Amino acid sequence: MLATTLSVFILLTCLLWLPYATADQVFSSLEERMTGQEFADAGLERLTATELAALNTWIRDRSLAQYMQAAKGSENFSGQASSEDDAKHRSGEPIISRIKGSFQGWDGNTVFELENGMIWVQDDKDTFFIKAVENPEVLIKPGMFSAWKLSIEGYNSNVKVKRIQ
Repeated sequence: MLATTLSVFILLTCLLWLPYATADQVFSSLEERMTGQEFADAGLERLTATELAALNTWIRDRSLAQYMQAAKGSENFSGQASSEDDAKHRSGEPIISRIKGSFQGWDGNTVFELENGMIWVQDDKDTFFIKAVENPEVLIKPGMFSAWKLSIEGYNSNVKVKRIQ
């Protein structure tokens, strides 16, 4: 009995530490990303282990710097969602924006086009109608099981949505 309890405790401890152990492993090296043929075609097999490690470090550092810079950016010129909003969506953080134009609620098939460039679509069949408002502020926050809920400022209703752009 003690051995089983100890085994379960060790397993649970390992599972709890797994996210922390893998957090630094987000970057994958060139060897992991490329096929053997791509690696050879690029001439990378001629590099020493030290040179290859230096190249991987350079790529990882530049990738992280670009990601951090993009996360600080705002809406880009193409009207697409800002990198910051994309980062929030990927990390599960709430997103605040405004619906473009007039809004009267949702009817089971509503598409929500936001000022930040994101486009979300209703992912349930609920209905909710209000008197038309212009460019209302919305809060989109994560729910259970990777679902997202959209709510309109000043109203207690929310709707399940999924991002399509």
